[in-house]
Amino acid sequence: MSTDLAMLDSGLPDYLKTLKVDDTTKALMGSGGGTAVKRISIKGGVWRLMVNGKEMAQNEDRHLNVVIVNAAPKVSRTYYAQQYQEGGEIVAPDCWSADGEVPDAKAASPQSKRCLDCPMNMAGSGSGTSRACRYSQRIAVALANDIGGDIFQLTLPSTSIFGEGAAGKWPLQSYAKFLGGKGIPITAVVTEMRFDTNSSTPKINFKPVSFLDAAQHQRAIDQGATDAAKRAITMTVAEADGTKSKAKAIAAPVQEAAKVEEDAPEPVKRVSKKSEEAAAGKPDLSKILADWDD
Repeated sequence: MSTDLAMLDSGLPDYLKTLKVDDTTKALMGSGGGTAVKRISIKGGVWRLMVNGKEMAQNEDRHLNVVIVNAAPKVSRTYYAQQYQEGGEIVAPDCWSADGEVPDAKAASPQSKRCLDCPMNMAGSGSGTSRACRYSQRIAVALANDIGGDIFQLTLPSTSIFGEGAAGKWPLQSYAKFLGGKGIPITAVVTEMRFDTNSSTPKINFKPVSFLDAAQHQRAIDQGATDAAKRAITMTVAEADGTKSKAKAIAAPVQEAAKVEEDAPEPVKRVSKKSEEAAAGKPDLSKILADWDD
């Protein structure tokens, strides 16, 4: 072994033993290192750790304590022409908008020049009286017991964003208004996210459970400024999972509204029977997140 490389096997200096790979190193590692977005899925009313589109662990507790370190400044919109199918990998949306006003420049099939005028944004374009184009909002969270650790993307459906709610059972906007009205930054508290067991689709309620101390709050602020947090609030679920975008159509005709259930999981490709059999034999990885908050 080269003498220059032997230093790596001689033991790290004490100060390096507690450090993690920094954003500069991750940026230079390329697409295979550090650019993946870890996210929490709420499919089926279960907290699921997703990495590169693969489920790595589950936490079936009804609640999860986190610190919200960053959030997309505007509610986004997403439209899929195809109906949702259970199982398989995430596919890129046909049209989406990060700001809820105009389609993203990368959208394969923009449905309208403005979201306000889009036929997919009209009541009844989806299932029943719902809209085919669904609202969502992305937030970046850290686990309450590991504020300086991994950053996770969480994409919330409209039922978890809008509405009045009740004390201790607020949707996201009402929760933020409650804290803001008292002059409390959302980054300064431990937030309990709890599944609403009365909802037929996954719905999250929010409430504060404790204050962070000054050092913890500064750590949360620093986390919110990292590249990981910025990716978490800007990337779609498909982008976070590494799904390639669909080829952009030459023309962008208005498509017939798909009957997508409001707040249903993202559409996925149907998996083959062979794939299902292979998946059935994979080990239970729930212990990976044994330190998830009780």
